[in-house]
Amino acid sequence: MRLTTAGESHGRALVAIIEGLPAHLKLDIEKINEQLALRQSGFGRGARQKIEKDRVEILTGVRNCETLGSPVTLCIFNRDFSNWENCMSADVCDETKMKEKSLTKVRPGHADLTGVIKFDQADARNVLERASARETAIRVAAGGVYRQYLSALGVEIGGYVKEVCGVKDEGRYSFSDLARAKTTGVGMLDEEAEKRAEEKIAQLKKDGDTCGGVVEIRVKGLKSGFGNVMTYAEKLDAKLARGLMSIQAIKGVEIGMGFEVGEKSGKDVHDEIFYDETRGFYRETNRAGGIEGGMSNGEEIVLRVAMKPIPTLMNGLKTVDYLTKQPTTAASERSDVCAIFALEVIAEAVVAEVLAGVVAQRIGGDTISEAQTRYNALP
Repeated sequence: MRLTTAGESHGRALVAIIEGLPAHLKLDIEKINEQLALRQSGFGRGARQKIEKDRVEILTGVRNCETLGSPVTLCIFNRDFSNWENCMSADVCDETKMKEKSLTKVRPGHADLTGVIKFDQADARNVLERASARETAIRVAAGGVYRQYLSALGVEIGGYVKEVCGVKDEGRYSFSDLARAKTTGVGMLDEEAEKRAEEKIAQLKKDGDTCGGVVEIRVKGLKSGFGNVMTYAEKLDAKLARGLMSIQAIKGVEIGMGFEVGEKSGKDVHDEIFYDETRGFYRETNRAGGIEGGMSNGEEIVLRVAMKPIPTLMNGLKTVDYLTKQPTTAASERSDVCAIFALEVIAEAVVAEVLAGVVAQRIGGDTISEAQTRYNALP
């Protein structure tokens, strides 16, 4: 399977093309739209979320709510484009109009400065429009398709917010608990921790500041043997880490115990293996997070993702104007204070994309029924 996305933050639309889906996979478009709505929710989101009401349109590859086996094209039209049409249209060739929304006060923490140098631009908008986290909307839509493919095989994905700017949810939860994560707040499962996190976000908003956090993603139902120990590029943990690090603002990925393994001795890190005739081979712990030697081992996959504070601050940071080279304050457009709950939704979508790819690579199948038969036959 392969995913390609295109589109700018304030352009006409965001587009994705998914190749490699089997035929006859039933798609529920409203389930995709539910994920898009979740991405726009959560405590601390900015004014842009009030403008955009993201809904996906399926342009190709699906008929009568079933995939055809051909490439599937998804599209999300940007409602805010009507406010930017003069300077973002592909067919408007007017330098004066282009300069109406130009940005030269390059923002720390963004791709602005490095991008204008790399691509020989005088206007950072030619970089930031693609670098924007708005791009993740179409990845969530694509993730909604991948989730339905995985669900047809019995693989489910869930998650919750574990930390917001130092406020931690210290709970230990089962996979079924993850469905309790709120959609109107921060996304924590512990109500007291969520309340403290919301108070922290509210104060940061008053201060013109921002915050990040940590989310935990779990995968249930993935059988053993996905990924490959024989080739380093095919290792499942490497693919998951790469996918998650491709999300805007992500600075760290952990699998299983993660960095905690550096604090422990071997007896407190490795999962001992047992066997009985009823259960077969099994482990009583899951410190490896469901992946050993770059392959899934049949246990729940456990991932944690760290997001840096949003770099667009309403009280702008010190910077330099790219054209004049004079010191100034970084520009600030509509921005979130905290988008950690959105990250949880986005991370689930990216995990779905990666897992759908490794599953399809191993079991193939021209139709979803063929894929199901092959998956169910695996030990």
